[in-house]
Amino acid sequence: MTTRPPITVLLASPRGFCAGVDRAIQIVERAITKYGAPVYVRHEIVHNRHVVERLKALGAVFVEELDECPTDRPVVFSAHGVPKSVPAEAKGRKMLFLDATCPLVSKVHVEAERHHDAGREIVLIGHAGHPEVVGTMGQLPDGAIALIETVADARAYAPRDPGNVAFVTQTTLSVDDTAEIVAALRTRFPEIAAPHKEDICYATTNRQEAVKAIAGRADVLLVLGSANSSNSVRLAEVGLRSGARAHLIDDADSLDFAWLEGARVVGVTAGASAPEILVQDVIDRLAERFEVSVEEVDAARETVTFKLPKVLALAGDR
Repeated sequence: MTTRPPITVLLASPRGFCAGVDRAIQIVERAITKYGAPVYVRHEIVHNRHVVERLKALGAVFVEELDECPTDRPVVFSAHGVPKSVPAEAKGRKMLFLDATCPLVSKVHVEAERHHDAGREIVLIGHAGHPEVVGTMGQLPDGAIALIETVADARAYAPRDPGNVAFVTQTTLSVDDTAEIVAALRTRFPEIAAPHKEDICYATTNRQEAVKAIAGRADVLLVLGSANSSNSVRLAEVGLRSGARAHLIDDADSLDFAWLEGARVVGVTAGASAPEILVQDVIDRLAERFEVSVEEVDAARETVTFKLPKVLALAGDR
């Protein structure tokens, strides 16, 4: 009988669904229950293939633009937020729409508007084309927000009035990357107005800290998440910087055992839009080849919850 080699799995905690993702998925599920199928969803509700496929099976229809939706069916806006033009168009077409924008993204929208109303020039630290960035920039008139993606962008930014600048950030960025860009902006614009609190959300920060807590001990880090999930990609980057051979995988089927050659300790985590079942599937897959012992490493405790829209709330909801 061949004995399986031992391997230790360091399980990062927290990992997986955050409060904003959980709320967004519940909004789609409850909309289908209340209004029947199909319920349309503008853009992927969250960036995870498994979540999207499960909701499709329940009766969700995912589209990229509002003009793909009939006017007699409900439409849900994704957790990433949308430009102001989208709900305006939905109202104009007399559509029933439900906004699943994460409340922490909405907070960034409010801050951007506050700066604009105060006459400041606004910098958004984020990634071009990401739906959250598109949504935030779409809160204000064209040209009101300048996008900065890199330290080089921060050094090249040329506002009309260097003494009257503010910045906001995409919520799912790496804390470390953003710190470098913010430092470059502060060096150039000492008076720059910063958010009341760091805009990078608690869940992104906590998951990155959890990766740092295990990556130094792990030979290999497996991050469950889809390639278009910004926070999942950032987790893999944090793992690499912390010394682990990090791989972003969709699910257990994406696991390449060649990555584990010579490995004795494997770190496992999941992005904020990845279901916990994917983590368990990876552990089960590892157990096919190894004698697995699991150690959960707690970096933070999360107790945050967000209310659902009143129209979908059940009697027992708070």
